[in-house]
Amino acid sequence: MTHHVILGAGPAGVIAAETIRKHAPHDRITLVGDEAEPPYSRMAIPYLLIGNIDERGTYLRKTADHFKHLNVTQVTARAESVDVAARQVVLDNGSRLGFDTLLIATGSRPVRPPIPGIDSAGVHPCWTLEDARAIMALAQPGARVLQMGAGFIGCIIMEALAARGVNLSVVEMGDRMVPRMMGPVAGGMIRDWCEAKGVHVFTGAKVEAIVPTGGAHDTTDAHLQVRLSTGDKIAADLVISATGVKPCIDFLKNSGITCLQGVLTDEHLQTNVPGIYAAGDCAEAFDKVSGTTIVSAIQPNAAEQARVAALNMVGQHAALKGVTQINVLDTLGLISASFGNWQGVPGGEHAELTADGRHLSLQFKDDVLVGCNSVGWTEHVGVMRGLVEGQVRLGPWKDKLQQDPTRLMDAYLACAQGQGQWSGAADHRRR
Repeated sequence: MTHHVILGAGPAGVIAAETIRKHAPHDRITLVGDEAEPPYSRMAIPYLLIGNIDERGTYLRKTADHFKHLNVTQVTARAESVDVAARQVVLDNGSRLGFDTLLIATGSRPVRPPIPGIDSAGVHPCWTLEDARAIMALAQPGARVLQMGAGFIGCIIMEALAARGVNLSVVEMGDRMVPRMMGPVAGGMIRDWCEAKGVHVFTGAKVEAIVPTGGAHDTTDAHLQVRLSTGDKIAADLVISATGVKPCIDFLKNSGITCLQGVLTDEHLQTNVPGIYAAGDCAEAFDKVSGTTIVSAIQPNAAEQARVAALNMVGQHAALKGVTQINVLDTLGLISASFGNWQGVPGGEHAELTADGRHLSLQFKDDVLVGCNSVGWTEHVGVMRGLVEGQVRLGPWKDKLQQDPTRLMDAYLACAQGQGQWSGAADHRRR
């Protein structure tokens, strides 16, 4: 009987387990997760902070016996190493877990900035349910909250904190908000919007130290002073660290499994070691739009990579069509979006339009739209994705878009139909 071991009980791990069970009813499946809670979605945590759901609302599967019903064995432990030769995973509880196929779906973890005072009471990341409980206890209406980081994840957390009625300050070391998703104009517009909504935003600033000023050993009454590189000193009851994440792959060191930024995979999500696969935030897969391997840590990628990996683990032939580079963000009611190579490519051309509090930027390589971003322009989000991911050749429509970037829908309908993209156009119009 084939034994499939899955490391990681997030969306990728859960979908892989379910896919394997569907296609291999009698194989053994072991799902390893390092948190005591049932498998849950980190992307649901902001909704928990807002109060729209309770903790059960974060669970990926709502019935308590879901995995038992699927005959999936759950193990609460963390992988410490993988012994490729012995086909075993060494767990932190001292046990070894043998496998025939292995899926590495360990996700990512918050980057811990090397700041004096980062371990003080009242300083938390926002990544786990345990973190969320601590934050909810401190982020009461009127509480002084400072958040480090205004990237994609940081802005999602910021939205939840603002809904809780706190006095919020955000510190971003980049020269603009969401610097890995937006250019200077767009990032500046998001900052202006946030400040108009009452959020104090510091860009081009670093937190140099966090100093307890009283009640430092009482997590319910922590008072902190946050010192910035700008010379500002900010009092806070709660500091949230949202300075980015990185793949959880340290345990693979010296395993023989090739890792770059993430676990390097081929189109079947298999690593350089036969029978060992990777999916989700820890996986590095080939992206046909950029022409490079990338880690794209968004849930749609995790789901599709898990499905493809699982099918190959049970002997079917499945290939990943590509990696989706999409970010759509709601920042206090302002919608922004980023697709593909939004910064452009060497030798490429671009078109921009900023008007009436909205911004649209298009990046071209020859007559193909390779990337774009927008602020406040919601009607074209699906079409942007279709043009970028479909690599639709625009022909004379490229010049028309350079003159008027708002004609994206016209360009899609004119160009996609003749290139076998029509069903996609209809789908994007419905969105």
